[in-house]
Amino acid sequence: MREFAELSAAAARTVLVFLVFFSLLFSSDCSSKTPKPVTKVTVQLEEPGKTHHVGPESITLKLRDAQGEIIAGAQVELEGNMTHAGMAPIFGQAIEVAPGMYRAMMQFSMAGDWVITLRARLSDGQQVEQQFEVKVVGS
Repeated sequence: MREFAELSAAAARTVLVFLVFFSLLFSSDCSSKTPKPVTKVTVQLEEPGKTHHVGPESITLKLRDAQGEIIAGAQVELEGNMTHAGMAPIFGQAIEVAPGMYRAMMQFSMAGDWVITLRARLSDGQQVEQQFEVKVVGS
């Protein structure tokens, strides 16, 4: 009887090893899917070089792909940080005001040079992140 119990424990371990192996094998995606091409996105400010003021300001921009076509239907968020450390970031949720044109309100808290980080999720699910600079002066 003891031999049967030892044999059953060994068989159970073997079955367990095979179950773990096959679950790992089939849980990984081994299909030959072709990856989505990465879209090169160009951020074009509506008023490049515009000087913004401390307080509420709108930032309007256009998103275009590598062929210069507009990118509509994206979800766009902006994060503003001063170029020197120690200041809290500001945020703005952009809305699409025309196909491929997005506008966000930003509450600039201080004059100086700001770096704006654009984070966008395109309609096909791709995520894009780009930075641009703006100058903010006192009100």
